[in-house]
Amino acid sequence: MTVKAHPDFAELQRLWPAVQAYQDLATRHGIGDIFQDNGGKLLQVLLLLGLRTLPGREGNDAVDASGQEYELKSVNIELTKGFSTHHHMNPVIIAKYRKVPWVFAIYRNIALEAVYVLKPKDLEPYYAQWEKKWRDDGNKDINNPKIPVKFVMDCGRLVYGKAPTLAARRKAEQATAVARATGHDPGGFKPEDGDR
Repeated sequence: MTVKAHPDFAELQRLWPAVQAYQDLATRHGIGDIFQDNGGKLLQVLLLLGLRTLPGREGNDAVDASGQEYELKSVNIELTKGFSTHHHMNPVIIAKYRKVPWVFAIYRNIALEAVYVLKPKDLEPYYAQWEKKWRDDGNKDINNPKIPVKFVMDCGRLVYGKAPTLAARRKAEQATAVARATGHDPGGFKPEDGDR
């Protein structure tokens, strides 16, 4: 293999000291890799809300100054419409989840648009549904059930930012704007000359 760097590699090298400074900040807050497991986004949410990480991967994600622990989730609404949960959802995990509020960070690509908090009682419909599915499937762990972004926006308390426009609605708004600007009617609903 012949190695010939892309012309943009020089730009990446120029930017790298800022990336390293970001990683150094993350390391001070217990995040070992800003590029893995949403580490860079996690750092942003921790600092924004005054939280600190909890070590290990089995417990909750963060704790505030009063000792309240939280589960943290993030989503890029340009890529998916649901928050990931756990790859082996079962009653033990659900019992852990029922004890703490959840923080949901909604990103559009890498830009943080909103943060919502839901209490355990807000998520109870999902806990009950997951427990039922686990039992109905013969006590088989559920692979990463999702919590819809729309549910979080409808039932959560907005603590930062503003409610984002979801992709489907955004596309419809963009299509309407184009239709208004160009006079084009992609749906074929423009009145005929004789109907005016």
